[in-house]
Amino acid sequence: MLCGMIQKKKKAGTPVYINVYDLMPINRYAYWFGLGFYHSGVQVYGVEYAFGGSDSSKPGVVKLEPRHFQGLHVRKSILIGRTEMSEKDCQEFIKKLAKEYPGNGYNIIYRNCNHFANDTCRRLTKKSIPGWVNRLARLNFIYSCLLPDGWNEIPPRPAVVAAKHNNKPPAP
Repeated sequence: MLCGMIQKKKKAGTPVYINVYDLMPINRYAYWFGLGFYHSGVQVYGVEYAFGGSDSSKPGVVKLEPRHFQGLHVRKSILIGRTEMSEKDCQEFIKKLAKEYPGNGYNIIYRNCNHFANDTCRRLTKKSIPGWVNRLARLNFIYSCLLPDGWNEIPPRPAVVAAKHNNKPPAP
């Protein structure tokens, strides 16, 4: 009788997922130790958004079909939370956010796809992605000496890059 009286509270908002992909076969084993090399994208309103590097100062954020990133194996799709933004507002938000992530600002350790996913999730849901997704980037001191030249450099701030192109001094 009580079961019929208790109503489940309907969750408000649109779900926001992070889709985590294995970048290397070793993840089959490393995952169980809380490690691994992963790519991630944020899925909301049936679209996945991910950040990748390029030589261009144009936004490095791409729009994808969910759970279909370059043929990579999907490790997990994780519900991070819900957003109250409408679909239109969410699309505008992503367009503005993409300007903060130029393709030439990508860095495997300091500003990668997982940093973008975490930033996006925090702004949409006020919740972070799981720590294991980007743990190796945070532990870069262990393997940074093994990376090719230039991979361990901190990318320039977008304002500094723009100022250099315009021959203006960077903003403080």
